[in-house]
Amino acid sequence: MLGLRGKLMLETERLFLRLPQHSDFRQWSGLRHQSAGFLTPWEPTWSDDHLTRRAFTNRVSWAARCHKQDTALPLFIFRRADSYLIGAITLDNIRRGPAQAGTLGYWVGTPFARQGYMRESIAALVHYAFTAMDLSRIEAACLPENAASRGVLERSGFKYEGVAQSYLQINGRWRNHVLYANLRHDRRGRTDVG
Repeated sequence: MLGLRGKLMLETERLFLRLPQHSDFRQWSGLRHQSAGFLTPWEPTWSDDHLTRRAFTNRVSWAARCHKQDTALPLFIFRRADSYLIGAITLDNIRRGPAQAGTLGYWVGTPFARQGYMRESIAALVHYAFTAMDLSRIEAACLPENAASRGVLERSGFKYEGVAQSYLQINGRWRNHVLYANLRHDRRGRTDVG
């Protein structure tokens, strides 16, 4: 769980996940630019400076601050074979105390979609959240028509919980979202007693 110099790193068979670093800018901006048409239908509207170095520097600072304050865990996803950035996954809105919960968000670049990378990333982050972070509930939301996102959540152990009306502004419009959750000790759907 700790990589070089004691920094957080999650590893899977094909991937490693870590906090963003300033040196990731070129890969990140290139992948986001290349994948814009693939990503923008599912994301909040990008600001005019979204792909600039300054905005990225702010993103890196935000990620470090959130991790230190235990309010979010924003991680970049890299292929282990060539250390190439393929996307990102964030556990945000971490609530402690009686909730012990967080909200999952993610994206993957166009060239890496539908190869099982996001499912592998979700499994690693969920395991870390339930064990090392002692969370009890991880929530996720996506647009109802986003079949790929719904499928990866369902294959990753998340269960459908309902619909939130006008949940987020996506691509400039308030949109309904379907809600999913993964529980550390999930008994939903079990018939055994005890």
